[in-house]
Amino acid sequence: MSGGGWCGRGDRPRTFPKRKPVICYDSPAAASVSHALYDDLRHRALLGETILKLEVPKKSARTWEMKKGDLCRITVTQGSQVGDVNFWNLQNRNERFYSGKTRQLHSTHLTVYDRLWSCLPYLRPMATVVADSLKKYGIDEDGASIHDVIGTRCDDYTYKLITGKDRSGSCHTYLTEAVKKLGMSETDVHDVWNIFMCTGFSKDTHKYFVKASPAVKGDYIEFIADMDLLVAMSTCPQGDVSIPVGQEVPDDKCHPLGVEVFRASDEN
Repeated sequence: MSGGGWCGRGDRPRTFPKRKPVICYDSPAAASVSHALYDDLRHRALLGETILKLEVPKKSARTWEMKKGDLCRITVTQGSQVGDVNFWNLQNRNERFYSGKTRQLHSTHLTVYDRLWSCLPYLRPMATVVADSLKKYGIDEDGASIHDVIGTRCDDYTYKLITGKDRSGSCHTYLTEAVKKLGMSETDVHDVWNIFMCTGFSKDTHKYFVKASPAVKGDYIEFIADMDLLVAMSTCPQGDVSIPVGQEVPDDKCHPLGVEVFRASDEN
């Protein structure tokens, strides 16, 4: 065979026809909720009793339980801080949060009336967002938004991949330590809902990017439990996530988050 090998032989400039984007899961009924119903559930829960109030200290994780119908409010109590949240069915921990399917059924970023879905073969709503103090942020000029289900929890394995250094101090580590107290293991920790985190994909390369979270003291997000839940949340050691993983994060960029759970009383 004369003149070079197979690779590249016959290459010609190629053009591609323009196609219209098609939403893969276009508003399935199960992904939609009655706004009036969930507004009422929220109202009744907030008029009921506070059954849990805790602080998740910076660079740590905590777990808590919720009954179906309970409302959870997570609040920025000091400085800007993101949280990584895991969910399990309280009675069956094999049923857990499925970030990928949640992303397909709703969006890359969740806000009011979006739902959080469980893994296969269950595929059921675990919780529904009912309030979000940052909902008006929308999608900014760079395509970024808040409360994503596209990024994963930070972890020490990827940190070593990037830096070549060993470390013990990540959302994965904190969540693992928290669930071990309940007889669970590292393999029970799964992809998370990144609350208060501002993220997107770059327009030129489609690389995942982060921005400093716009959340400030007093910002909050609330969700109603659609089943009995075990919830775990870490306070990310990246703080407001304005610094890329692998670079040093000053300790004063990290803060706690507050958790409250409300339950409707029989009277309201």
